[in-house]
Amino acid sequence: MSLSGKRALVTGSTSGIGLAIARALSAEGAQVVLNGFGDEAEIAALCEELGATHVGADLMTQEGCERLMEEAGAVDILINNAGMQFVSPIEDFPVDKWSAIIALNLTAAFHTTRLAVPAMKEKGWGRIINTASAHSKTASPFKSAYNASKHGIDGFTKTVALELAQTGVTANCISPGYVWTPLIEGQIPDTMKARGLSEKEVINDVLLAKQPTKKFVQPAEIGALAVFLCREEAGNVTGANWSIDGGWTAG
Repeated sequence: MSLSGKRALVTGSTSGIGLAIARALSAEGAQVVLNGFGDEAEIAALCEELGATHVGADLMTQEGCERLMEEAGAVDILINNAGMQFVSPIEDFPVDKWSAIIALNLTAAFHTTRLAVPAMKEKGWGRIINTASAHSKTASPFKSAYNASKHGIDGFTKTVALELAQTGVTANCISPGYVWTPLIEGQIPDTMKARGLSEKEVINDVLLAKQPTKKFVQPAEIGALAVFLCREEAGNVTGANWSIDGGWTAG
């Protein structure tokens, strides 16, 4: 149980990648704080399964981020995973969607990190992991806000890593390719509309076309990588952007 005695907050962890990370950390002994929205009964069941607590704060606002961090308490591990997506040509991209994506995917990580760091520095130990994306290293059309937010989280992570390099606190990104989660499933209809393609064509010719392995990344694989980055053996691993994308960004 390599993470026994550690308290971990995972944002956006009531489903998908965040839930997989939360499960992986819990399996290693971490005390997990879940964050996200969903069916109350399902969330209660997850808390019972993981021995976790849940804070349903809205991370689209500064006040929501501050409430989350206050209710979560001092954490040893911070996983900034909450995110959203919208697909549209730039000339039609709704301004409110741009603002929402930047707020959740990027600005929320700034707020949670700035509030988590003081306690980590005081302890001389901490792990900050930001879920980025292959889109933190490359771009795709019709995803201007998402690409901007994920490139931004990469730069933000590197800056935090440099600032905390001598404190015992590390900061890294995990950059998945396409993972079969509600986020990916939900963007298929928008991509169909934007590109005039069928569902099968979007999956085979747009999504998996970018991954040489021709396989969707499994959420549990991301959870396992997060656990490694939290272990003592990864204490000198910081400022890195870890691809787990089936070779998408290798070329």
